[in-house]
Amino acid sequence: MNVNTELAVETVGVVKSFGATKAVDGLDLAVPAGAVYGVLGPNGAGKTTTLRILATLLAPDAGSARVFGHDVVRDANRVRERISLTGQFASVDNDLTGVENLVLLARLHGYRPAAARERARDLLEAFDLVEAAERPARGYSGGMRRRLDVAAGLIVRPQLMFLDEPTTGLDPRSRNEVWDIIRATVERGTTVLLTTQYLEEADQLAQRVAVIDHGKLVAEGTPGELKASVGRGSLRIELRDPADVPEASRILVGALGAPAENTGRAELTVRGTDPRSVARALGELTQTVEVDDFSMDRPSLDEVFLALTGRPATSEVPPARKPGRKQGGRDAGPGRRDTRAGRSKGRADTAATTTEETR
Repeated sequence: MNVNTELAVETVGVVKSFGATKAVDGLDLAVPAGAVYGVLGPNGAGKTTTLRILATLLAPDAGSARVFGHDVVRDANRVRERISLTGQFASVDNDLTGVENLVLLARLHGYRPAAARERARDLLEAFDLVEAAERPARGYSGGMRRRLDVAAGLIVRPQLMFLDEPTTGLDPRSRNEVWDIIRATVERGTTVLLTTQYLEEADQLAQRVAVIDHGKLVAEGTPGELKASVGRGSLRIELRDPADVPEASRILVGALGAPAENTGRAELTVRGTDPRSVARALGELTQTVEVDDFSMDRPSLDEVFLALTGRPATSEVPPARKPGRKQGGRDAGPGRRDTRAGRSKGRADTAATTTEETR
């Protein structure tokens, strides 16, 4: 089998079932190193299960998965040396201060006491938590707790960081703070694979996006490629004089071959346009009428997901379970409690080696 060592993650035909529910169904992924890769899908689509397989916390039933060329089953220890996993729920200790949380994790990873304190200080400064360093984590805001959680995942300077819905439950300001941290993490050389059900998050952060539904890959590409795949954009034109609407509409229909909707007093909208046709139409239009403003909107990732799956990304995959059994709105398999336990175990087990100089 040829192994592409330039890929941070490569999966081929990965399958994982829990009873009658197939959480991951023949998933193929190719995640390039050195960027943010987004896995987009609704609750229950298989995102968390996929991450747990890649983090060596679950074994696939079929198929193969590699992280920087190392098989997640046969070379699990090699994989763990290179990764960090931050789950959906912050796993910081509420009774410890921010600095105590980081020092504890550094010690668990093999740092000597002085090196652990130094690493904790560096991360607190990088994540703008210095002023809160000596306060118990229970008093942190949601955004601060998430920043501390991500900082904890960087104790060992991983090559690859898994972020499972990193901004779930955060307010817009805290979400933007976490986005800035993710960008800074990639700039320092760490590849980030994040799962999300937020279309804007994938659009803002990811260089490439995989759209998954019912455990299957339904589309993959850059945000721009995905938007272009579901149709063209819309042209909106605002005229100086409302009396010019009929003439402008006639010109636009002739130039673009699509109906012009009167969407305002002096506003026309033409859907399904492409940039070249728009340029020609505007040139012809401005020779006849006065145009105050115009804009061209491309499809959003929300529209992409709706077109590909038939429902919005914030919906949930209908459960395929026995009547009376609680689904819980997350990926099939272990529930919230098991996920948190596995995530804490994963952090302690993951990337366990450091250099002798830091020990």
